[in-house]
Order: sequence, then structure tokens, then C-alpha cells
Amino acid sequence: MNLTNSLFPLGWQHYLLGGLSIGAGVALLFVTTGRIGGISTVFSSTWSFVVRRPFFQQARLVDSRGWRLVYTAGLVAGALVWWLLFSGGARLTTALPAWQLLVGGLFVGYGARLGNGCTSGHGICGMSSLKLPSFLAVLTFMSTAFLTANLAARWLP
Repeated sequence: MNLTNSLFPLGWQHYLLGGLSIGAGVALLFVTTGRIGGISTVFSSTWSFVVRRPFFQQARLVDSRGWRLVYTAGLVAGALVWWLLFSGGARLTTALPAWQLLVGGLFVGYGARLGNGCTSGHGICGMSSLKLPSFLAVLTFMSTAFLTANLAARWLP
């Protein structure tokens, strides 16, 4: 088996098409509105509807929550359309126990706030804007992910 087949057993074309679609969508958002489409701010701006603490009531969160909800709805709808049109049927996976998903979500949320953005914001939007903090954030994300994956592969069955 060659390297391409082992790395991409289902083919590489759909990854390329997905990456080009994401890039085009982010570019279109920026060119038409001047806005950067990171996801972690969507989370915070959505909480501004119900949490009255000063952090969630910042003008940058309250003023942007409308377009951010529409943006997120478009991401979810786009993924659903993609899955319906191109998935070739449902694929079942084994989900982790709920407590592991919750703990993982808390770590990711904390890290996104600590890093002043999430992987999509820094990796897609920040790096394409040639922002040094985003390059450093992505380097940190990827280093941590490689280390964690290798440790998990050694310690977990």
C-alpha cells in the first residue's frame, strides 16, 4: 500500500474540496463585510443574550451576536447539505462517554479563551491575515495535538 492510500484511504479529493470551500467562505465573508469568522467569539456572543456579567456584555460581543448566529447557522446548514449530498450514507462511530466529551469541551473552551481565539479563528482567519500571534497559536495547537496523540497512542489500548 502506498503512502497516499494509507494517509487518505477514502481519497484526498474531498479534503481538497473541503479546504477550498472553507477558504472561499472565509474570504467571501472578509471581502464582503470586513469581518473575521472565528467560532469561539460566536460562543461568547451567544452567551451575551442570557448572562449579564460584564465580560459577556462587552460591546464587541453584543453588537456582533446577530451576524455571528447567522454565520454559525450557515456553517451548520452547509455541513448538513454536504453530508446529505456527498456522504454516501451514514457512517456510525463510537462516541466517547458523556463525561469525557464534557471535560474535553471545557478544556477546549478554556483554551480558546486563553488563546484569544479558537483553532478555526487562528488557523484559517488569523494565518491568512499573516498575524504573528495566530502563527504562534497554531504552532502551539499543533505541537500539543501531536504530543497528545502520541502519548495517547502509547498509553491507551
